[in-house]
Amino acid sequence: MNHSIHSADRGTHLKIVVVALVAGIAVAAFAIAARTNADYSQTALSTHVIKAGKPVAITNSGTSAIR
Repeated sequence: MNHSIHSADRGTHLKIVVVALVAGIAVAAFAIAARTNADYSQTALSTHVIKAGKPVAITNSGTSAIR
């Protein structure tokens, strides 16, 4: 049993690399499966234009209400 990575043998290093590789593949697969079904088929010519509405002013009175 090796308690330090510096004194570990070749087999232990190989196990660490394999576990890290499998974990990385699992995270990538989960990320690909979890993404939404966005429409990636749009090109620059077929994009939809969204125009801005009326301007909105947001103010804060700085006082807190105690209820």
